[in-house]
Amino acid sequence: MPRVSFVKKGDAEHGRGVRRLTVAGLRGVPRTLRQDLLSASGPQPRGEQQGWLLWRPALAVPLLMISVFLLVAGSVEYSRRFHLGMTAGVVLAGVQAGALVAALYRPRTAWWTTTGVTVVAALGAEPRADPDALYPWSTVGIAVTSGVLLLVALTHRPRVAVETLVISLAAGVLCSLLHTRPHNSPSAGLAFVCFSIAVVVGAALRGRRVARTQLVVQEEITAEERARRTLLEERSRIARELHDVVAHHMSVISIQAQVAPHLVENPSEELKENLAGIRQNAVEALTELRRVLGVLRSEDPVAEGAVPGAVGAGARHAPQPSLERLDELVANVRGAGVPVTADVVGTARALSPGVELSAFRIVQEALSNAMRHAPGAAVRVVVAHHRAELVVRVTNTAPDRPVAPSPGAGHGLLGMRERAAMLGGELAVGATADGGYEVTATLPLNTPVPNTSPPKGNPS
Repeated sequence: MPRVSFVKKGDAEHGRGVRRLTVAGLRGVPRTLRQDLLSASGPQPRGEQQGWLLWRPALAVPLLMISVFLLVAGSVEYSRRFHLGMTAGVVLAGVQAGALVAALYRPRTAWWTTTGVTVVAALGAEPRADPDALYPWSTVGIAVTSGVLLLVALTHRPRVAVETLVISLAAGVLCSLLHTRPHNSPSAGLAFVCFSIAVVVGAALRGRRVARTQLVVQEEITAEERARRTLLEERSRIARELHDVVAHHMSVISIQAQVAPHLVENPSEELKENLAGIRQNAVEALTELRRVLGVLRSEDPVAEGAVPGAVGAGARHAPQPSLERLDELVANVRGAGVPVTADVVGTARALSPGVELSAFRIVQEALSNAMRHAPGAAVRVVVAHHRAELVVRVTNTAPDRPVAPSPGAGHGLLGMRERAAMLGGELAVGATADGGYEVTATLPLNTPVPNTSPPKGNPS
């Protein structure tokens, strides 16, 4: 018995919960209808109105011509079949025909108008309409209401289209219930079929347009995200290489601070203490740099090598390359079947590690792009040493065979621009007159080059 009473109590609580939800839902119906059908702002999602404006002007002229025909036909039907008089017939038919055109700009307002005209005409003509006349919807009324419902479904979400369909049918049923004598009953079935078809077709076309719009938006978002990710990846790679350069200088500082006391006869305790502090700070900074560098590199399965067989490919922790290894890079590319030549203009001199590394990476990436996008083309590399800048120029001739489509957006040019901008330089790229391509990087040399050679002298 206690078990049975428990089950009954649970069922009662469940029933009360369902009733509460039902009552709450019914109470929310008027608010939902008011928001969907009477609010000043339309319920279209973001971007819907813009898509609607694209094809609205194309429908204005055809609808205007149709509305003129409906005006004439409606005037005749309301005056002769509904016996409302020519004046009332012209007014009612004119309002309905105008509502069809107005639906291009105010679909919900046009729907309210044509629904109101249907109710007024049906109630006014009920005692005098011909028994064989369509009632409560006239032939023109069904055509106009179907067109307006189609435009509502095209421009509003499906919930609003269903609400207008239900209210339109309910208004006709209410007029039929208030009749005082028999009328042509097939009007209700014809109106239901026409109205339903209009709403279904409009909702389907709108859904297709919304899907295409969302696809375009998603493609734009994907492209922006890919570009952002590409930029972050390239900056991360540059940051790792800069860490290597800074770590080299910190190592030199640490060694020089350790050796310096042995180069001075009877160094004071203050000097020893300061040099020891310098060495300690350099060692701590070097340890932290190596820790950060290890974290940055931990996600890379292999080292970056833009050109197959290029310098540094397959070695994760190899020293960063410089222009001294340019001949090796060119030889590797030449071994891959690319006719490439390299020239050095001016007197080569010591450059800062950042300039050396950036110049090498720019040449490497430019050669990689020439191999991918200009098959069979001849490539020339020129490194020009000037007084205040280093100019790197990589040019290739036109490809001798069709270029395979790229599988996706790369970040070669982006990386080269980042490297040049990091040093305060410039990068210029573009097609040449013979159909080839040219990459020119200008890297300033205004940063003094520190002396990284070991200290001279006998430490003892």
